[in-house]
Amino acid sequence: MEKQLPREALVVEDEPMTRMVAADAISEVGVKVLEASDAGEALRILGDHPKVGLLFTDIELPGGMDGVVLAEEVHSVRPDVELIVTSGTDHLSDSDLPDSGTFLSKPYQTEHLQNIVKKKLESRHR
Repeated sequence: MEKQLPREALVVEDEPMTRMVAADAISEVGVKVLEASDAGEALRILGDHPKVGLLFTDIELPGGMDGVVLAEEVHSVRPDVELIVTSGTDHLSDSDLPDSGTFLSKPYQTEHLQNIVKKKLESRHR
């Protein structure tokens, strides 16, 4: 019996149009997308939705926690969640992120984001 991909991803981005584009791209690969505009909201959603299998977050977020710290926090409480971190100003390597996190530089092609999402979720849930 083939295992199914997790059906929920969490997109964290304070810019509504950018968040919408990312959410639409991820939903097109068959994953339900939840959205948050800051790290605090993201952590609340993650606590309420155990089926979230992927976090896609911008580095620059309002409030006291940036996307890298959010990714580290998520990894500490939910190591099963795949991580993708993006930014148009900061440039990180994957090794700067917890576990098997992936850095995606903005601007990115939606197809590239979709390929990363599929690869991460498929590899985690074989």
